[in-house]
Amino acid sequence: MNAVHKSRATPAAAPGLPARRIAADIIGGVLRKRRPLDELLEASGLGALPERDRALARTIVATVLRRLGTLRHLLAEQLERGMPREAPQIEAILLTGAVQILFLDVPDHAAVDLAVRLAQTDRHAARYSGLINAVLRRLARDGKTRLGALDPVPLDTPDWLLQRWIAHYGEETARAIAVAHTREPSLDLTVKNDPQSWAVTLNGRALPTGTVRTIASGPISQLAGFETGDWWVQDAAAALPAKLLGDVRGKSIADLCAAPGGKTAQLSQAGAQVTAVDRSGGRLARLRQNLARLRLDATVAEADATQWNGGLFDAVLVDAPCSSTGTIRRHPDIPWLKSEADLGKLAALQTRLLDHAATLVQPGGTLVYCTCSLEREEGEDQVAALLARNPGLRRHPIRAEEVGGQAEFLTAEGALRTLPCHWPDEDARMAGLDGFYAARITRIEST
Repeated sequence: MNAVHKSRATPAAAPGLPARRIAADIIGGVLRKRRPLDELLEASGLGALPERDRALARTIVATVLRRLGTLRHLLAEQLERGMPREAPQIEAILLTGAVQILFLDVPDHAAVDLAVRLAQTDRHAARYSGLINAVLRRLARDGKTRLGALDPVPLDTPDWLLQRWIAHYGEETARAIAVAHTREPSLDLTVKNDPQSWAVTLNGRALPTGTVRTIASGPISQLAGFETGDWWVQDAAAALPAKLLGDVRGKSIADLCAAPGGKTAQLSQAGAQVTAVDRSGGRLARLRQNLARLRLDATVAEADATQWNGGLFDAVLVDAPCSSTGTIRRHPDIPWLKSEADLGKLAALQTRLLDHAATLVQPGGTLVYCTCSLEREEGEDQVAALLARNPGLRRHPIRAEEVGGQAEFLTAEGALRTLPCHWPDEDARMAGLDGFYAARITRIEST
């Protein structure tokens, strides 16, 4: 009781409380207001905190979203009447405390005390501070034992997603995908040259595809090579579609839906004449900033890629808007923001994009279509339908040597299909990559 009384007197003075408050606010923003995590992080005020607190807040948020089903299950066991409806922030506060107790290297007493203090700063939640204290103390006492008895796969993956993956990939692979989503991903970098040397400099490793993989530690902007523009952040899977265009030196290439510009940078670095097209002015501003840091050039067009007409190109790269279910490792809010109903609208947009992109490819030219989705409607089915509609297009199968010799990345039709559970590693922090689909198509030379 003394500790509780003291926290009422000076709640804001408690070390670590601002980080927990921001974390709880972000969690509430995702779960109750259904706002994207990246948007909330940008507007959160994290930058005003010391680096250690910023890192803790981010870790709390990400781990809560990765293990949300498990955390809710364990909390529900302690709440006979469910979450109090008149205090909506209580769930976020409980999740923030529970994740520290069960998954993070935070002393149990600190997690409990700061959750109680956090509740006391909220006029709706303050009356439930005793409940929060009791629930979290019970979790600290026996939560890890109960956690060990649970199967996290069906808890931490929405059923609509898990059932789709079982149908498409089989139960074993679907479970492996779900497990991969519970782990914090590595930091993947595309370097301008000499991956082996940069791997040594950054205390990482060079992957067979040329990506440099390391473990994030501290601000990315403070890593060697950032200020000098020697690399950019890009998942190993996201770096593959641009490579499928082969030698692009001197070729004209349209990069549709290009922002924030990782693929544009790859193509520019490889010597292509790139036109980057995106409808979002804000995202294009980031693309321009990234190109400036990297000292790379591209023509930038703010336009709807389903209608933009910039002439004919040697190649067109379409990184289509999609459900992004292949990037859940890096964006753990996706399962809780997206629904199966979204797929139909996205697939219709992808069809329009593909049909228009095909008209921008000159005879003999190449079209590469990709999505960061695990769903067939946004990958295999789109390409099959495009080819059926267009007799002047032909599939150009991808070879294993074009993707670092990784034959497991290729489908029977010669398309690229990476999965989050690919590239297992004894060090889980160095395992996996995003789920991507990509197909390469050629427009037949006119006769």
